[in-house]
Amino acid sequence: QVQLVESGGGSVQAGGSLRLSCAASGSTIGSYYMGWFRQGPGKEREGVAHIETDLKTMYADSVKGRFTISKDNAKNTLYLQMNSLKPEDTAMYYCAATRSVPWYRRLREDEYNYWGQGTQVTVSS
Repeated sequence: QVQLVESGGGSVQAGGSLRLSCAASGSTIGSYYMGWFRQGPGKEREGVAHIETDLKTMYADSVKGRFTISKDNAKNTLYLQMNSLKPEDTAMYYCAATRSVPWYRRLREDEYNYWGQGTQVTVSS
């Protein structure tokens, strides 16, 4: 069973950048499908980015071209590089892991079994 801890959130002005980290313990992330999710004020949690065990990636349309998901198996850490941030990116960001997920459900939160506690990202205009 894997435990996940996010870090790297903070406050930034629109157009700025942040890099989120998700440190894993208890198991190696190399064998998991990993994702980043977010929940903005008054909104449902939504999938942002996904990375396969073979490093293929998938993104929500709202972040394509601005966010990059990656992982370092040696450090057992997942990352989310966020550039050109917008006020609408303001949310609590969560990392999640699952052993398997159908390709068409890779950004669906109900497919993920393991979750971190979240890190807050606030983007001001």
